[in-house]
Amino acid sequence: MQLAFSTNAFTRFPLSDAIAAVKDAGFEGVEILADVPHAYPESIDTAFTANVRKMLDRTGLAVSSINCNCSFGYWKDAPPEPYFEPSLISPNPQHRGDRSRLIMKTIDFARDIGARNISITTGRTLGTTTPAVAAEMLMTELKVILDHAERAGIDVGIECEPGLFIEWASELRQWIDRLGSKRLGANLDIGHSQVLGESIPEVVKLLGDRIWNMHVEDIPGRKHYHMIPGEGTLDWHAFRDAVRAINYQRFLTVELYTHTADPVTAARKSFDFPSRLFLEATPASPSG
Repeated sequence: MQLAFSTNAFTRFPLSDAIAAVKDAGFEGVEILADVPHAYPESIDTAFTANVRKMLDRTGLAVSSINCNCSFGYWKDAPPEPYFEPSLISPNPQHRGDRSRLIMKTIDFARDIGARNISITTGRTLGTTTPAVAAEMLMTELKVILDHAERAGIDVGIECEPGLFIEWASELRQWIDRLGSKRLGANLDIGHSQVLGESIPEVVKLLGDRIWNMHVEDIPGRKHYHMIPGEGTLDWHAFRDAVRAINYQRFLTVELYTHTADPVTAARKSFDFPSRLFLEATPASPSG
């Protein structure tokens, strides 16, 4: 497996600076934020794509994923909590359609820069939307997205998140099986599993070969706050053993959107512990 770092920690910096900093920190891969100020899908054109491709070629970084979980760039006057809106289960049909369009543009961008996969979320059920109605809307939108992903040759990983319509790994496994698309899988965030009280080894085993990318971070107890790996309470050794048991061959991507004040330091600190734990012959202990 390889280690990557997400540019969503670098939202105070341009994408070029973020990619350079990730390389300098020692990572082999980078996850690119499909949102402002990095790669908002509506702003992507041929020139931008070519420039990103040059940055990747110059640094030698692979792309672990394109993170299309949120779309702050969509809003001119953002609602109080725009993190997951517009969503695929919004009661507003325009918002659902717009979200699908942004995701499909992200799929095209991933194809054009040589990425293998993107990540998405389902959003929250809003207002009077029942679970049954949300499921019907999600099914409709996902079928269109997955058809597009199949033509582009890009995998789509849904990220389970506390409070979202799909928040549990068991739910995601059911959706993967129900839709039957070889392109649908998981962008597994291990911290979210800890927050939800799921067994991380069991989740890794359950999703298995449908994990396209893993977000890794530490967590304080079961509070949803992303910390530098090794600084929280996550059982890293159990996680490491589970990852090895399924022979996981894709990226572990450190995601620290909580560290925008000093992402350069956060990236450097985040490389040391996982690299020793996962990549060296003798794993490190959490205390170093």
